[in-house]
Amino acid sequence: MPLPGGARDRKDSPGNRPMKNPYLPIPMILKKAQIETSDRLLRTLELSFKNQEEENAFRFIPGQFCELSILGKGEAPFGIASSPMEKGVLKFTINRAGVVTTALHHLEEGAEIGIRGPLGNGYPVDLFEGKNLLIIGGGFAFTTLRSLVAYFLHPDNRSKIKGITVIYGARMPGLLLYKEELLEWERRDDLRLVMTVDWGDKDWKGKVGLVPNVLEEIAPLSEDTYAVLCGPPIMIKFTFPKLIALRFPNERIFTSLERRMKCGIGKCGRCNIGHLYVCKDGPVFSYARLEKLPKDY
Repeated sequence: MPLPGGARDRKDSPGNRPMKNPYLPIPMILKKAQIETSDRLLRTLELSFKNQEEENAFRFIPGQFCELSILGKGEAPFGIASSPMEKGVLKFTINRAGVVTTALHHLEEGAEIGIRGPLGNGYPVDLFEGKNLLIIGGGFAFTTLRSLVAYFLHPDNRSKIKGITVIYGARMPGLLLYKEELLEWERRDDLRLVMTVDWGDKDWKGKVGLVPNVLEEIAPLSEDTYAVLCGPPIMIKFTFPKLIALRFPNERIFTSLERRMKCGIGKCGRCNIGHLYVCKDGPVFSYARLEKLPKDY
């Protein structure tokens, strides 16, 4: 298996032959930071590469993740929210929940941090070509789905797939991510966006209801369509049966799992499901593959 494309070379192997070091972070600069949600717990970081050579070598596909690190605080994994078509920057949306994420929230623009990656596998974008795409997201897990949508909405890629339907839900309107971009998507005639919340307010014009129920209500056609979902485990659990009822075959349903990952390269064993590791063999899996694994995901 190839090592992460973002790792830098070390010349410490016999004969001074270049050797990839997956543990060595790439230095990045915080170019821009933005609070996303009304509770101020979600912050999007826009990072630029410090070295042009490393920027040129960094290649990823939607669905992959990186380990972000701060000296003295540690590191943690985050899905890449930007699209490969957005050159020169990487975006990560951080949920403030612990030591590392709190430190990332307190960083000021211009600060230097490290990343390791890209890690894991991504969404099978080549498999989606020529098909319809149904994207289902919930909460702050919408990050890598945002990457996938932005990838196919780029002028160079839009003709590669047919229709795009996006169902995106949150507990309340103020917790939806990327609000300005969502407004742009609503105005497009080549994408259908359905937004829903558990509890609306007086200004809310979208749907009110849980994501699996909204999926059942709009009942998108399964013919010639791939479904991709990412969200809280409870949402994924109740969305799978709805997709099966709509006659989506198991091999045409993909999800990105959230698991307690640490090393990011399948060495520490903290994210295993049976014989597989979410960080290395995932985080993207087809439902057909998950059905063959122990039911602990």
